[in-house]
Amino acid sequence: MSKRKRLNLSALAVVCMLLCGYNALAGPVPDTGDPSERTCNPHSYTDLGNGIIKDNVTGLMWQKATAPGTYTWQQAVDYCNNLSLGGYTDWYLPTIMELSTLVDSSISSPGPTINTNYFPDTVVSDYWSSTVFAGSTSNAWIVYFYYGPVGAFNKANSYYVRAVRSGQ
Repeated sequence: MSKRKRLNLSALAVVCMLLCGYNALAGPVPDTGDPSERTCNPHSYTDLGNGIIKDNVTGLMWQKATAPGTYTWQQAVDYCNNLSLGGYTDWYLPTIMELSTLVDSSISSPGPTINTNYFPDTVVSDYWSSTVFAGSTSNAWIVYFYYGPVGAFNKANSYYVRAVRSGQ
């Protein structure tokens, strides 16, 4: 039985994702460089002091540190499923939707485009998600924390990992 649980987003997070998605479909908007114009993905975190960061918007609990080294996709899944951290053993590799909530769009490239006060060792690189690419099951989605986009790459490639667990 899978240890994975579904993400229950707060209404605010859902509205922000819908607005950001709608704005993306509306066409390119010139970037004036003013971070206050970037309103997607509101963030609020609490450092629980045990290697875990709680996302107060989504309720998810994140591994504070990037996992050591890089992993193929299957190694990333196994690492997360076998992680014991902060007294919890129900960690898993985040979905692309969950991982994307960490992107802080107010941070310009070169990132990392994540709040480094809470995630200080984030590498400006690709991080695996558990979401398999529908067009080819040999690929899975990643978030590139250089400037925050997502992409799909071959599961045999090695990228970084940050585990997640559902909040209480």
